[in-house]
Amino acid sequence: MTYSNQHYGAGDPDCPICGGVGYVRYDVPEGHPHFGKAFNCECRRTRVEEARQAFLRRLGGLEHLANKTFDAFNPDGVGLQEKDRTNLRRVCERAAAYANHPQGWLLIVGGYGCGKTHLAAAIANAQIAAGNKAIFITVPDLLDHLRASYRSREEEDGDDSFDEVRDTPLLILDDLGTESPTSWAIEKLYQILNHRYVAQLPTVVTTNRNLDELELRLRSRLSDPDICQIVPITAPDYRRSGIASGQSDLNGLGLYSHMTFDTFEMRKNLPPPQRDNLKRAVELARSYARNPDGWLVLMGAFGCGKTHLAAAIANCYAAEGDAALFVTVPDLLDHLRATFAPNSTISYDKRFNEVKTASLLILDDLGTELASPWAKEKLYQLFNYRYNTRLPTVITTSHELEDIDPRIATRMRDQRIGTLFAILAPAYLGERANGR
Repeated sequence: MTYSNQHYGAGDPDCPICGGVGYVRYDVPEGHPHFGKAFNCECRRTRVEEARQAFLRRLGGLEHLANKTFDAFNPDGVGLQEKDRTNLRRVCERAAAYANHPQGWLLIVGGYGCGKTHLAAAIANAQIAAGNKAIFITVPDLLDHLRASYRSREEEDGDDSFDEVRDTPLLILDDLGTESPTSWAIEKLYQILNHRYVAQLPTVVTTNRNLDELELRLRSRLSDPDICQIVPITAPDYRRSGIASGQSDLNGLGLYSHMTFDTFEMRKNLPPPQRDNLKRAVELARSYARNPDGWLVLMGAFGCGKTHLAAAIANCYAAEGDAALFVTVPDLLDHLRATFAPNSTISYDKRFNEVKTASLLILDDLGTELASPWAKEKLYQLFNYRYNTRLPTVITTSHELEDIDPRIATRMRDQRIGTLFAILAPAYLGERANGR
């Protein structure tokens, strides 16, 4: 598959410029760059451009995706909560900016049907419309193509196909993680990505997988912030539009609807240092609720008020018409385990994706879960995904960071992404009890 200059027919027979020949020569002196050269006449320029773009789309695997453009993309989605709409608009803007100037890598992460394939194809179509070459291919199709070419008698054809994908000016790999993860497949993908990583070639990748679920060598390339932008889409499957994430059976916020900032007791009988500390905690939570950004980690003894403040943030967020997912960590793990039951109506992937992509996630009582290896791994995958994608997350814990999985604790400590606040007040037993 190589590109060559092609002629797509003669000009308009009624053209007053070329008389139907389709080409013109400029009347310039010898030595001029245009001297002796034939150029397309204006009468056939549009046809030539359309044919050339069609050729590039065939070459790049985009014959059936010509309608996937930025103009055809609905950045407001269908039936989305405001936070999901805002997220989708931002992702669309970043994809459009990348399409205008492809540089580095762009990793678009999101669940099934959220729009990531449309945006990736729109990038490719925009580049082709600008006269540049781009290859768009799903990862399973790429591997099938390479297998077929290597099985053919003409071994050089397989090498040519591999080299063309590896060296193309812009490569879009759709649905990474849906391929069969054989040793051969992983090796080929690593060779492609590593070559493009070293050569700094523009690359777009879409996936619905957690980065930690990808093979280590692939993950190391995709998670390098110096070359790759990770862009998460929090919107759900558009085919399930109208189902608000706040209606999930996983969400326990309804049990905490009474926990608001107005109902929070400031506990005037506390010693001044603890009372001032509690006041700062409330101010911090109120500020975060107005503009959830990054992470907020609330630490303190059981009953000190951290769960109330976390629920107040979620209730404030929900009052604005947005959906917050509130779940205790032990309940979350129980829900994930339940997906493996034979009678489960929801798959593990969909349940886990619901949690990891929530526009605002409140994880209450971290550290009270059964710390099995499986639980530790699932929690790390969840925390690492939201850490890499900078999704708003509130975490409460009564444990010291030294008692939490070091991989998770490291992310909780990172001041670049959020704030860690320790509430010094003791357990709240009510003013009368404290008075006694």
